[in-house]
Amino acid sequence: MPENILLERRGRIALITVNRPEKLNALNIKTRLELSEALDELRNDLEIRVVVITGAGEKSFVAGADINEFAGRTAIQQRSVMKARSVLTAAEDFPKPLIAMINGFCLGGGCELALSCDIRIASDKAKFGQPEINLGIIPGGGGTQRLTRLIGEGKAMQMVLTGEMIDAHEAYRLGLVNEVYPHTELESKTMDLAARIAEKSPVALAMAKTAVKNAARMNLREGLDQEIDLFALCFSSEDKEEGVRAFLEKRKPEFKGR
Repeated sequence: MPENILLERRGRIALITVNRPEKLNALNIKTRLELSEALDELRNDLEIRVVVITGAGEKSFVAGADINEFAGRTAIQQRSVMKARSVLTAAEDFPKPLIAMINGFCLGGGCELALSCDIRIASDKAKFGQPEINLGIIPGGGGTQRLTRLIGEGKAMQMVLTGEMIDAHEAYRLGLVNEVYPHTELESKTMDLAARIAEKSPVALAMAKTAVKNAARMNLREGLDQEIDLFALCFSSEDKEEGVRAFLEKRKPEFKGR
């Protein structure tokens, strides 16, 4: 059984909770491994259509890496750790919709974890930042890359060079998060969104996620060409037939993920 995360299934939605509240849910090596293993498990669970990631307690989503593991580590050792399988890459490449439910501090590796998710929903108490510069290092889990693609070079540069935190409303203004809700409403609003997405065809969700992510990975012509291929591939699914039939019959579709 995992020690540092909790995994709960709520029908078609899975909730992963980083469970180290005494450490503000900092990501040590064991926690990263357990997160990766949970995503592997849910990838193959045909009942699960959407996954939500959050942090335990009232203070923190994930407050960054566990700095205790940095002490005394050489450059070669650190590179070896980071070249091993990354939970951030596992999150970004996860084929199902992945939502970050950000309930507090979202800093450093925690912000990078949120950036690896598809949608970010924040509490009005959440705080965001890439404070690595204060330790004499730089973001190493995508903070210079995914953040720049999401909010633009100028604002990303400011966050990375100053290491300063921004609040949830500023994060929303910059496009770092999709929605901000009162802290007491965060879970209900996030789960409502997850439930609406979970009603869709799992086949189409996977195709749509791939197509949207390709916008940052390919040039326009390549992206448009692959969009056509993914669109056409949807026509091989039973879900497409059900969706069209339900529309013509003026009823709600019942997608099976086939």
